[in-house]
Amino acid sequence: MLRVAVPNKGALSEAAMEILKEAGYLQRRDRKELVLVDEENGVEFFYLRPKDVAIYVGQGIIDLGITGRDLFDDAQVTTGAEEVMGLGFGRATFRLAAPQGRFTSEQDLAGKRIATTYDGLLEGWFAQQQIPVEVVHLDGAVESAVRLGVADAIADVVETGNTLKAAGMETFGTPILESEAILISATGERSSVGDQNGADRLIRRLQGVLTARHYVMMEYDVRRTDLDAVTAVTPGLESPTISSLADENWVAVRSMVPAKKTNQLMDELYELGARAILVTSIKASRV
Repeated sequence: MLRVAVPNKGALSEAAMEILKEAGYLQRRDRKELVLVDEENGVEFFYLRPKDVAIYVGQGIIDLGITGRDLFDDAQVTTGAEEVMGLGFGRATFRLAAPQGRFTSEQDLAGKRIATTYDGLLEGWFAQQQIPVEVVHLDGAVESAVRLGVADAIADVVETGNTLKAAGMETFGTPILESEAILISATGERSSVGDQNGADRLIRRLQGVLTARHYVMMEYDVRRTDLDAVTAVTPGLESPTISSLADENWVAVRSMVPAKKTNQLMDELYELGARAILVTSIKASRV
């Protein structure tokens, strides 16, 4: 049976369970549940602390897991696990921050103390930059570390930046990491996927959910003489579906298009002669 780790709390938890539900998998209703067996799909879900997901997958105990790219990099388990795909939610940036006006770049931090809860990730990044710093590990919020004299600057995940501004802080320097929720897979010598077919199926289902979230189905009628022009605008993932109409001078076109470009594409198609333009959402897909 396939073993899959899911964050049990925090920002990633609800979104992770939602995407798995959309992919057709059973998910817990009681937040106290630590293990849930989906017999129909042959998957055993383990609800773990977000920071522990990468560790269990990296040790080959769990086959697949959903975690943040920042947490994955911080766990430093790349010899036993790898990123399979981004999941499109939980986006954030890992950045340096300090009291306003104190520093302008990461080079200014040479010999300074940097407080963070992601010491593995931060130490690796500064080593790559060849900037000597002292990384101070904190388990909780780090925004007060500078005011309390624990550090000269901090490094943390930033979504809106409002918390930093409230603490009189500002970001500076090069972003350390662009993070989002990711699916990771065990790859080390100790890993042994319980059900490789099940793992491949879960990956395909998640890819299908992402496609359904990001694309819509666009249909329209157009004169045959304008067909090349309109299909250049809506080429689809592979190629559009063309169907004959009762009027032999017209055809119906059906194509998947990016959801965020829907209105722009409808305007372009109309100007090129397309009519009866309809857009419908996609509930599920396999591509």
